Amino acid sequence: MELVADILLVAGALGAAVYCHVLARRLSRFNDLENGVGGAVAVLSAQVDDLARTLRAAQATANSSTGSLDALTERAEGVAKRLELLLASMHDLPDVAPSPSPAPPAGPVFRRHPPEGAEERT
Repeated sequence: MELVADILLVAGALGAAVYCHVLARRLSRFNDLENGVGGAVAVLSAQVDDLARTLRAAQATANSSTGSLDALTERAEGVAKRLELLLASMHDLPDVAPSPSPAPPAGPVFRRHPPEGAEERT
């Protein structure tokens, strides 16, 4: 009976050893830097670094744009105040009646032309 138990124990140990060997090979392929998840992690890490650099550049551009936009807004507010002041001063001017336009002549109109060969004066 002890012999059968020893044989089963050795068989179990060999089975566990084969199972561990298979798992070790799968894990090494899984972490391979060329094709496995390790490679994917390395690529994603590089992309995160690129994205961080791009984000810093975008933030710097946004900050400079904000500064120029603030300056333009202040300038526009100043111009708007001047326009409001000009418009308010226009209300203080007296109303001027429009002058009547001259009536066209009632009869035929004759115009004298210079004789032929004479130079025209301008």
